[in-house]
Amino acid sequence: MIAAGHAVMGGRLPFSHLPGEAMVEPITDVRDISKIAYGFFASKALFAALHLELFGHLAKGPAALDALAERIGIAPNRLATLLANLTAMGLVTQNAGRFVNSPAAARYLVPGQPAYFGDYYRFQIDRHLYPSMMAIDAGLRGDEANLAHASMSGMLEDPVEAEAFSRAQHAGSLGPAFLLAKLLDLTGARSMLDVAGGTGAYSIVLAQQHPELTSTIIDFPTVTAVAERYIGEAGLGDRIALLPGNALEVDWPGDQDAILMSYLISAVGAGDIDELLRCAREALKPGGTLIVHDFMLEDDRSGPSSAAGFFLGYLTWRVDPVSFSAAELEPWLIKAGFEDPRTGVMIPEITKYTVARKPG
Repeated sequence: MIAAGHAVMGGRLPFSHLPGEAMVEPITDVRDISKIAYGFFASKALFAALHLELFGHLAKGPAALDALAERIGIAPNRLATLLANLTAMGLVTQNAGRFVNSPAAARYLVPGQPAYFGDYYRFQIDRHLYPSMMAIDAGLRGDEANLAHASMSGMLEDPVEAEAFSRAQHAGSLGPAFLLAKLLDLTGARSMLDVAGGTGAYSIVLAQQHPELTSTIIDFPTVTAVAERYIGEAGLGDRIALLPGNALEVDWPGDQDAILMSYLISAVGAGDIDELLRCAREALKPGGTLIVHDFMLEDDRSGPSSAAGFFLGYLTWRVDPVSFSAAELEPWLIKAGFEDPRTGVMIPEITKYTVARKPG
């Protein structure tokens, strides 16, 4: 377990760098290149099915094409084409002319299921990340005039877009928040600063797990407006405070036992990282804990592909972000005045978390 809260910060963290995954074999066949080039067909078929609530309709029971078309309200010929794609991808199966959800689709893509993840794919991936990738050429060339968004804050200035993005972010963050709560031992911590805390998923889950913990979320005003609703629904308005603003511009409240930065270091420019780490060090109590959860490459930068892809996506919004591994992040933390950084896997092949301590 990771010790947090300065009363228990003297313990060693029981992990170190994990070895890099095996090197990906270079491809040799043009068909493998084609699979990469045509990969967007599969993602758009998934998104289209989610927008039609197809998996929810199939959850009511196996259905033949005409019956399913009537349930959904689209022509059978068009639905047949979509179903052919979903069947080829393994998302649905067909038996005697009747379609059913695959086990994964039934668990993760049916609205109302405890593990439902569809809104994250519908809103954050399909509505925001996918269209923004049209600007990747501009991002790579440094053509700031043609980026998808001048910055993350530029995208979140629109209340409608901020609502959709935040709704998706909340759906996508609840699962990792529960996982982080299992990985962190916040015994003894009374105050936490959740920097770029979004809709408050991490603060909500951690506060529920630790009744003595209070949290303050810093994020853009359009985002904290959404977070206020989720916090209220959780009945935690008296323990989770909101500080609207850009984390690089507002004054961070001090005397914190812990500071969480989730998906923040990857989203800012290279020149902003030192400033964020300086602010974190100043806001922490002696012996306090900094937790960085983010996309991270393997130490040899050979992947994984999902983490590398998210780093690529940031280049559609601004030209100065950097991709990094834990082996690159940890020296940044030491340079900023933290000690004993340790890294573990959070979401396999996508994110890791690094914990460091302010000397005390």
